[in-house]
This record gives sequence, C-alpha cells and structure tokens, in this order.
Amino acid sequence: MADRTAARLRVGHALTVTETGLAFVQDARRRGDLCQPLDWIPEVHHPLGSGEAVIPDALLYYRCADEGVMLRAFVEVDRATMGPERLAAKIHAYARLHQYMPAPGARHRPAGQEPAREDWRRRYPLFPRLLFVLDATGPAGAETRISALGAAARDVALAGYLREVPVLAAPMTDLLQHGPAAPVWRPVHNPDHKVGWMHSRRP
Repeated sequence: MADRTAARLRVGHALTVTETGLAFVQDARRRGDLCQPLDWIPEVHHPLGSGEAVIPDALLYYRCADEGVMLRAFVEVDRATMGPERLAAKIHAYARLHQYMPAPGARHRPAGQEPAREDWRRRYPLFPRLLFVLDATGPAGAETRISALGAAARDVALAGYLREVPVLAAPMTDLLQHGPAAPVWRPVHNPDHKVGWMHSRRP
C-alpha cells in the first residue's frame, strides 16, 4: 500500500511539473517570447560536494523577445507533500549552491591558474532565479507556505543570496488563470507585493 501511495504521489508530482512547464511555453508563445518544450529541463543535478546535491524540479530557459535577454530559473513545484518549514528550507539549499566552490584538485594552484570560483559559474552567466509553484492546496494553504518562505527569508545568513537572486512564489491556480508572466508572484523577502517573474533583480 505504501509503495502504491508513493508511486501515486510521484506520478502526480511529475504531471504537475509538466503542466507548469506547459504554462510557461504557452505563455511565451502568446507573448512572442522564446520558450520551447526542450527549454524546460527536469531534475538537473547540481553538486554541493560530499555526495550532496541540489536538484530542482526543472530548469527553465526563457528568452524575452523585447530585450533579447535570456532568463533562467530553477523551479520547485510543491504539492503540499511536505511541511511548510521543509519547503522553506530549500531556500538555504540554493543559497549553499550559490556559494559552493569545489575543493581544489591539488593543494597549490599552478602559476597563472584562475582563482577558484563558485561552481555554478561554469554553467550560467547569472545564478538562475528561484520560483516556487504551490499546488494541491487552497488559498489558505498557499498563504501558509508563502509565510513560511517569508520567515525563512528573514534569516540573516540568506541576506547576500536574496540581494542577488530573485526568489518568488505563486499558486499554480494563478499561473493557469493569468499566465506565468502576470504579476502573480510574491517575492519571499516581501510577500505582501506581487510582481512578474521576470522582474529585475534587487539592487
């Protein structure tokens, strides 16, 4: 019975992740932006060392036609299968990824070798923004989860990460009704406001 329940939850989550990706692809088509199905990449492995890793539900590539800018986002789809605090703890995992530098292969770098850099810079010119999509809960449940994300964002250890990386949350129902580009996203550092997910980074 437990195995069947776990399988049902995995299938439900996979379907919701796919539905979220389709919402971005269809919204881009309406807006004249570029986001194809292959620009939605599930479960991209990002190592943190010691066997740990951050694996977002999806990595999104999205090119804005007006500005020609390529945006990237890590997407976490939450179907209320974990408590709000566990969900909020994911912000800390992404902040660790933002700072993570692999241990050097040798004790001393050869002369002229570049100094160590964060590992994510090998893949991305800017660290992807982080989007939480909240599903399988009513408005009150979504508010509870957004409040938990907001409480986590008040941790002073996250201040540097949140200054550089937009972290936003939105209910799935709002994405489907208004489209992902609409101002339905709540910045976790300021959850009383709503913005579009493509909004500028914090100064």
